[in-house]
Formats: sequence, C-alpha cells, structure tokens
Amino acid sequence: MTNVVVVGGQWGDEGKGKVVDLLCPAFADVVRFNGGNNAGHTVKFADRHFALHLIPSGIVQPGCRCLVGPGVVIDPVAFLEELRMLEEQAVSVRPRLMISPRAHLVLPGHRAIDVAREAASGKGKLGTTGRGIGPTYEARARRTGVRLGLARSPKRLREAVAAASADLEQALARYPAAAVPSPAEIDAAVEAALALAPLLGDVAGALADSDAAGRPILFEGAQGTLLDIDHGTYPFVTSSGCLAGFAAPACGLPARVIGGVLGVFKAYVTRVGSGPFPTELSGGTGEHLRRRGNEFGTTTGRPRRTGWFDAVAARAAVRWSGIDAVALTKLDVLDELAEIRIATAYEIAGRAVEGFPDDADDVAGAAPVYETLPGWQADSAAVTAFDKLPELARRYVARLEELLGVPVVVVSTGPRREETIVRRVPPLTDWNTGL
Repeated sequence: MTNVVVVGGQWGDEGKGKVVDLLCPAFADVVRFNGGNNAGHTVKFADRHFALHLIPSGIVQPGCRCLVGPGVVIDPVAFLEELRMLEEQAVSVRPRLMISPRAHLVLPGHRAIDVAREAASGKGKLGTTGRGIGPTYEARARRTGVRLGLARSPKRLREAVAAASADLEQALARYPAAAVPSPAEIDAAVEAALALAPLLGDVAGALADSDAAGRPILFEGAQGTLLDIDHGTYPFVTSSGCLAGFAAPACGLPARVIGGVLGVFKAYVTRVGSGPFPTELSGGTGEHLRRRGNEFGTTTGRPRRTGWFDAVAARAAVRWSGIDAVALTKLDVLDELAEIRIATAYEIAGRAVEGFPDDADDVAGAAPVYETLPGWQADSAAVTAFDKLPELARRYVARLEELLGVPVVVVSTGPRREETIVRRVPPLTDWNTGL
C-alpha cells in the first residue's frame, strides 16, 4: 500500500481536483498540505458540480477521511461557507473532516493588504487573487500570525485577532486608498473560526496512525510546481511550497513515507495572473483553447492565459517533485486543431537552452523551440479506453511520455469523473489506485 502525492506540474489549474476525486476511494485519508482559498479544485460527475477551495477534493467521495494540514492558511468565513455549500448538497462533511490547530487564519486585514498592494503596484502587480494568502504566510514567518487552534479558547482567540488586526491596520496606513476592515468584518472572522473549533484535531497524529497501520494516504497539493516559492518563476509565484517533497513534512510526517508522486499536466498550458509564459498564444488558437477548455479561474473567474505544452518546464517539474507518472488532462480540448506544437527547448540570447532558467527575466525572454505534430481532428471527448482514442492523439501522448521520461497513466477526456482513461503502465501497476 502506497502513500501518494498529487501535484500540479504547471502553473496551476491542471485538473488536480478531478484526479484526487478519482483516486481517493482507494485511500483511507486525503490531506491538503499547502495554500489557501486562492486555489480552486473542480469536481464533476453525472450532473453534479462542486467548486472546492479549502476542503480536500476527496470530500465528495463517501468513506474517505479528509484532513487539512498545518501548512494550509484558512479564511474561516470562506471555509465555513464551503462547508455549508457541501452540506446543502447532501454531502456528509463534519464526521469526515479534521483541521490542524496549527493552521493559520487569514484575517480581513490580510485580504485588505493583499488588495492594496496590488492596486499600488500598477503594471508591476503580481496578479494575486486578493485572498490575503501571501500576507498570511508573511505573518506566520514574522510570528505574528493567529493559529486556528486558539479557537478552543474564545478569549485568547479574540485577543490574538485584535492584536493582529491592529498590527495590520498600521501596515495599511501606507496605502491611503486602502479599505480598512470594519469591526463587524473582524468579528465575523472570529465567529467563523469559533464555529470551526469542533473540527480541530491532531492531523499529524492521525496520519501517523494511518501510515503505521498501512492505511494509504493521498496528499493533495494546491497551485502548481512552477508557482513554488523557491523553484517557480519568482516573484510571480505563490507563497507556499508546491513540490511533492514538501507534502509529508508539512503534515508532520517524515519524507520517507511518500511512495509515489503523480503529476497532473494539461495537454496544453495555462496561467492566471502576471509572470513569464514562454509558449503563450495571443491569437485565435489561444482563444480557441480558452473557449474549448472553459479556461476561467475556479476561484476568481478570471480568463486564463493559454499556450502550447512546454516540455522544458514540465521536465523541470518532473525532476523537482520526483514525479513517477502523469495524469494528462483536457486532451479533448485539442480535438479540432490541425497542428499541435510542443516546446522542446528554449533559445535565450541566441543560445539553445534545455533546462528551465532560475531567473524570471530569462524565462520571459525565452523563445520556445517548437516541434510540430499533426492534429487528429477527431472526437476524443468522453473516450474511456486508450486504444479508442484517435491514432494521432495516442501519438501525441506517446511523444509527451518520451519528452518527460515518465508514463502517462491517466488521460482525462472531459470534465466529469467518468470521462477518464486509466492505463496500466509498468512499473506503476503495483500502485493502490483501485482503478
């Protein structure tokens, strides 16, 4: 029985929610290990549609325990709203959900600073979601943050939130146009945190018990590898670690408990917000991908930037996270294209580069070296067997395997759970995918 990490291999929005939902019946626990409600995971099956932001995607599968680790930052109002949304749709949540008391709270002041900084940055803005995620991680590092565990003591929680909010209000004074949170907004955050107190539990201990008993754990990552705070296109990155090696230690387990890493990649690439994007398409093909792929942010609704598959960046993601196998999503979005391109190298300042640069300016200045493949121009939507795909679609998948050096074991041919191909590709046949 293997503990597995699911990570995004690109700039987020790869379809991790669908993949986690698909896999989690074979796992005792699914745990979210990073990020906040700046991430959106979508789960669809039959005629049902769930947009999740903080609660693990496994929650819509009965029998799977869902945990939120200490590395996640939690907006208590948003979390409570998400919980209620699920319950209104007859999903059993509270008996199967546990939140680490070590998780930090996103306060109204954190959101206000996030928005104010972006507004003041003009053309230099990072393109954040404005959800306060970065400022919350900053407060954690400064040791001025507020942990959700204080909700077990209402008096201590109120005192800590008041002190943190006063500190944040002082910081907001740098931005004259900033909207300072009202006492009512702050009180609402406190009350929401108190309402989450019954869900607090020893996440690290629960996961250690599962691992010791051989009950497999699925670690669910947020955002994508190229947004990792250390290895992504800094400063156009998120504020947490997105690599697979971060998953177990972030949840209080040794790194050695990880038995496999599944990387989720789109059959093309998207990016939300600012930052370099070497294979970006600005013309009709890019708009076609956006329209066919419904490329609008789950969290913000913003249109996503679209581009060809970038094998240079993808190879880096495979190496950084030790990805053993790939789940390839949205293959069907490419169905109508006569030609499909893959960036196999970059040209920077007149020289060929096959590795992913560490400097965002170099990435921004990279001219992709493309390989062009013929499109299949046939319908692959909802196909559930690999040999039923158009031959040229199978060749495209095989070429990606060659370029990345790892097998594609899952192919998504539509947004719903059932619109999926699962391939038994050695040496991963001993994975406990249960599929």
